[in-house]
Amino acid sequence: MKIKRILGNKKQFLDLLLLADEQEDMIDKYLERGDVFALYDGDLKSICVVTKEDEGIYELKNIATYKKYQGQGYGKALMNYIFDYYSGKCKTMFVGTGDSPLTIPFYNHCGFKISHRVKNFFTDNYDHPIFENGIQLIDMVYLRRDF
Repeated sequence: MKIKRILGNKKQFLDLLLLADEQEDMIDKYLERGDVFALYDGDLKSICVVTKEDEGIYELKNIATYKKYQGQGYGKALMNYIFDYYSGKCKTMFVGTGDSPLTIPFYNHCGFKISHRVKNFFTDNYDHPIFENGIQLIDMVYLRRDF
C-alpha cells in the first residue's frame, strides 16, 4: 500500500471524488486549494482532500473509495495517514457529511465526534436532491476530531 500527495492535475481523480460529493461545481470550490492524497494498493483505491480553514483548523472535504474496495480498510488507512501527516499542524479536524447511518459510524470509528449541523445545506447548495441509502440528505452534519 502506498499513499501519494497529488500536487497537480487533481481533476484526474474526479470520477472517484464524485462518489463522495456528487456535484462537480461543489468539488471545484475546494479541490485546487486542498491537499489531495491518493491511496494505491496495486491500482488506485481511495482518495481524499483536506483543506486548511484557519491556523490549526483543517477540514476533510472529501474521502472516497471505489465501491468494489469499500470495507477493506482503505478509507481507514487513508484517514490514519492524514492524521499522521497533519500531526503537529492540526489542532482540530472537521468533516461534514450527510445525516447518514452509512458515513457517521465510519467517522466515529476514526475518532470524530458530532460537532454541529448546518441546516438545509444539501437542499440549499446542490442543484438536485442528494440521496444516500434511500434517504434524502438535508442538513450537513459536522464532526470534529481534536488532536
